[in-house]
Amino acid sequence: GVTGAIAVAGGAAPAAAAAAEEEKTEFDVVLKDAGSEKIKVIKVVREVVSGLGLKEAKEIVESAPKTIKEAVSKEEAEKIAEQFKAVGATVEIK
Repeated sequence: GVTGAIAVAGGAAPAAAAAAEEEKTEFDVVLKDAGSEKIKVIKVVREVVSGLGLKEAKEIVESAPKTIKEAVSKEEAEKIAEQFKAVGATVEIK
């Protein structure tokens, strides 16, 4: 009976480690503040979030802080953050 319990516990540990690794590779980009160039920020939101209309993009910008993209790679999150910083917005990568 003891051997079976060890096998089950040993199988759960790698799964937990894999979940922790996944969390490190996925990031969220959060728009904290649109700054003074709201129109430019709205345009960037529409570029980053595909299929978004002007009204929806405007609502996202006006309701900051708001998550723009979820579960993206670190490289993509940094690229998106640079796009927003270029138009004067404040973003955070979580």
